[in-house]
Amino acid sequence: MKLPTALAATAALALLLTGCGTTEEPASSASGSTGEPVTVTDSRGVEVKLDGPAKRVVGTEWNVVENLTTLGVQPVGVADVKGYGNWVKAGALDGSATDIGTRGEPSFDAIAALEPDLILATADLAEPVIKQLEDLAPVVVVKSADASRQIDQAKDNLKLVAKATGTDAKADEAIAGFDAAVAKGKKTLEDAGLGGSRVAFADGWVADGKVSIRPYVKGSLMTDINTELGLVTPWTMEGDPAYGLASTDVEGLTAVNADSFVYIANGADGGDFTEDLATNAVWKSLPFVSAGEVHRLEDGIWMFGGPASMTQYVDALVTALTK
Repeated sequence: MKLPTALAATAALALLLTGCGTTEEPASSASGSTGEPVTVTDSRGVEVKLDGPAKRVVGTEWNVVENLTTLGVQPVGVADVKGYGNWVKAGALDGSATDIGTRGEPSFDAIAALEPDLILATADLAEPVIKQLEDLAPVVVVKSADASRQIDQAKDNLKLVAKATGTDAKADEAIAGFDAAVAKGKKTLEDAGLGGSRVAFADGWVADGKVSIRPYVKGSLMTDINTELGLVTPWTMEGDPAYGLASTDVEGLTAVNADSFVYIANGADGGDFTEDLATNAVWKSLPFVSAGEVHRLEDGIWMFGGPASMTQYVDALVTALTK
């Protein structure tokens, strides 16, 4: 069994399978647009000038696509439409977007045919690819992740997309919604006596009969959110400098002093790795397993998304821990 494609792409920037979609008249909107020229400075420090708020927008990565939908802008082109639908439920597409290929290798022909007035990419995309995209339309690059400031980075990304599309008010609304969800969630956990609980968040997969577990350690978006909720991470290993991700196996969990183990899986892409641990003696011996404190969150919460996915995660986590 292969590593679930969406997880593999984020961990190692591997290519994803391509979905397919077509449209005759893409439905895009830029609420609050004035028609006046717009200039934004992207994560590279590059100043990008637009004739006006962008309306025909292509997204090469799922977090920028989610941000577009959060702002009320339906993109005309999206990388891996099928995968996005499986993994990102916080920002639904309306079916009008054309599939432009994989997140690592977008189709230049498909993008050119859409005649976009803006292409949104991330710093994870190879620089030569970004250069080629700039021959087709203005390109704004966002920084996907930063283990030193994940929450602020996600907010900044949404604000950048909002400025390019003339939807600043909607960005402010989404960010305020996330902040309110955190405040409410923290109080709910405290009222339930769960303030300071040690929550280990992870995902995982099965390959060649062996379960691999990917901890979201200090510096990951989910652990940063958990900290804001008043929770504590029990992970002690160091993660990568961008996403705050580490790796371990079932035996490695014996060193984790956690009250709860919370994880993400996806029925459409790889299934539930814990099913392969049902008869594993080490797994069954773990205190949080024997205590029944293993919680799978609902499918479709994108662990590398923007404020919309972050709010979805807060609500799902608080519900799981207090049910």
